Amino acid sequence: MDLPSTKPYLLRAIWEWCCDNGYTPYISVVVDARTRVPREFVRDGQIVLNLSPDATNRLQIGNEMVEFQARFGGVARELSIPIDQVSSIYARENLAGMAFDVNEDLAEASDAALAESEPERPLDPPEPPARPEGGRPHLQRIK
Repeated sequence: MDLPSTKPYLLRAIWEWCCDNGYTPYISVVVDARTRVPREFVRDGQIVLNLSPDATNRLQIGNEMVEFQARFGGVARELSIPIDQVSSIYARENLAGMAFDVNEDLAEASDAALAESEPERPLDPPEPPARPEGGRPHLQRIK
């Protein structure tokens, strides 16, 4: 008989420890086809997310999924992360936390299934902001 995973319990405990002590809880996630996150922020198959109460709405760290709403570029997005894809949880301020094993084989198999079912859509990189003419940028204080 397989024992239930302790991972969701440890995630909830470290999240609570971070919040109780004034730290900002972050999670690192290995993204696969089951992971619902803003893909434009995924780098090298991973994403790091702020789970603080100020950054999330309706956060639920369940036994199977981490689900919440967060704003990206001012737009509210629904996120859903399988617990088994969370690779770490830590405090941003001091990096205290815990790392977990993620089954990379499952992630790769799930990514392959996603690639077959969904056509690749190239993302155009955003245009850099135009530099002001006349030299160096400056900060203008408005009262």
